[in-house]
Amino acid sequence: MQQLTAIELANWMALYLAASICCVIALVLSCATVVVELYRERCWATVTSVRAAVLFVPRTWWRWQKHYLMSMPVTLGVVILFAGSMNWS
Repeated sequence: MQQLTAIELANWMALYLAASICCVIALVLSCATVVVELYRERCWATVTSVRAAVLFVPRTWWRWQKHYLMSMPVTLGVVILFAGSMNWS
């Protein structure tokens, strides 16, 4: 197995850092969006029984997942463009 050069190692570390930063930004924005949507729709007002309370959690989770996963193409695009701008040799 061939060892990575110092440039390749630095590039991979930078790519992982860039992907992590993009994911954290997506996490914060998706959480903020869900909180604003829940507040505007006043979804907690529909929680009147135990069954409604139990179903409120997965619905909120699914709403957050949709927002978070919608950021995936942007994250991939940023990381791919960043990787393409690096000198790998």
